[in-house]
Amino acid sequence: MSTGVSRRAAVATAVGVGMSGLLAACTDGSPTPPTRTATTEPVPTPTGPATWSALAAATTGTLLRPGSSGWDAARVLRNPRYDDADPLGILRVASAEDVAAGFAFARATRMPVALRAGGHSYTGWSAGGAPGTDVPRSLVISTADLRSIDVASDGGTVTIGPGARLLDVYERLAAAGRAIGAGSCATVGIGGLTLGGGLGVLVRSFGLTCDQLTAATLVTPDGRQHRVSATAEPDLFWACRGGGGGTVGAVTSLTFRTRPAPEVLTFGIAFPWAAAADVVAAWQRWAPTADRRLWSSLKLLGGTRHPGGPSVTVSGTWTGPRTAADAAVDGFIRDTGATPLAHTATSASYGTAMRALAGNGARASEAATSSVGTKPLDAVGIRTLVGQVEGASSVAGVTEGGVALDALGGAVADPAATDTAFPWRSALWTAQYTATFADGADPAPFDAVVRGFRAAMRPSWGDAAYANYCDAAITDPSAYFGGNTERLRGIARAADPDGLLRQPHWV
Repeated sequence: MSTGVSRRAAVATAVGVGMSGLLAACTDGSPTPPTRTATTEPVPTPTGPATWSALAAATTGTLLRPGSSGWDAARVLRNPRYDDADPLGILRVASAEDVAAGFAFARATRMPVALRAGGHSYTGWSAGGAPGTDVPRSLVISTADLRSIDVASDGGTVTIGPGARLLDVYERLAAAGRAIGAGSCATVGIGGLTLGGGLGVLVRSFGLTCDQLTAATLVTPDGRQHRVSATAEPDLFWACRGGGGGTVGAVTSLTFRTRPAPEVLTFGIAFPWAAAADVVAAWQRWAPTADRRLWSSLKLLGGTRHPGGPSVTVSGTWTGPRTAADAAVDGFIRDTGATPLAHTATSASYGTAMRALAGNGARASEAATSSVGTKPLDAVGIRTLVGQVEGASSVAGVTEGGVALDALGGAVADPAATDTAFPWRSALWTAQYTATFADGADPAPFDAVVRGFRAAMRPSWGDAAYANYCDAAITDPSAYFGGNTERLRGIARAADPDGLLRQPHWV
């Protein structure tokens, strides 16, 4: 769910899925840092601003240092497990020129850089130096303040700053009678979501968010601005469509193709846990090949939030006539052979439906990883899936743990695997393994839960994973990018030959 990398229910950075905090204004344009060891101070070279005061003078955004007013709020990321982050500084940019100045400062001082936008990176790489992330103390370049949302006069396109949160995007588009398909978390930044691909609740009818991207403005680590599209610097544009945040530069604006805002039916069905295996079997026969106007998610979850035992639910959206939706969903229910515990369905406008699906965006300590489902599960695979959820439920301290299978197919499968950096065009679904836990708890047992779940499903689905659900334990980037890895690596090397945006186990 951007970082210098991507992520998110997931879900991303300004150029990437990153971890964003609330930054207060700096009261002094050139803050005086506290005394630090020589190894944490810039080492000047002849080019670019070479001191913190020079960087502050060269930018119009907000530069924060440890000890500055608002510093503690600025370090707060979406996942509290990274609240001990200790970056060298945070530059909250106001323009593409500020990004270029930040890169110049990093080059001049040989300082690591972490990119950040919406604040939902699973790995904490955009924190700029959180313990356990294998990222050194860095300059965080945050595009969280680039939040403009400008709908074209004819409504056909919308140009959005990467820091704009999804709920704000939906509400602005709905007011104009237009729509795009994107994620379901209110606080995810559009930049990181798009750069990693962009799964969402309308994905089977609209395509991935990156499929709706028509152009972007990108600042590469050499400080140059690029307006990229299918015809202008197409390699960079290709990399921005699913290649992950923090791969080739920092995106400062994105232009999307829109369509008229549809009426959206949302539905939810709860089944008894005893029927879990039958529900999984029926759902995988139905969801990826259903009418593309129908998207659904199958969740099997346990933990203390489910005191009566694990739950199995199916929720989804439909953008066609209500009668056709009723027939499709009723057919699925019959195929399960189970009687639902509850079944709800509500028709609403695009804006109202997206608001209802967005949730509250609350912070939660979480461990997560993913798979990409490339084939249906056999009986053994289904038993393994259900058994892993039951096992996660019994782990001490798990507030909620399990798996969400989100249907692909439909419009996702229209492009070829090499048309964008996102390679999993023929996949059936993504699998997101999660475990939430109390703030301040040791994350190791919960990382073991989700990574054990992924390992258990490897015989069925192999190593494929989703870039916006990045996992520090995945050391081969081809897990995210498949056959597109070498092309993406070549583009990244050309854009960033000195490795300024280097991230653990990335391209």
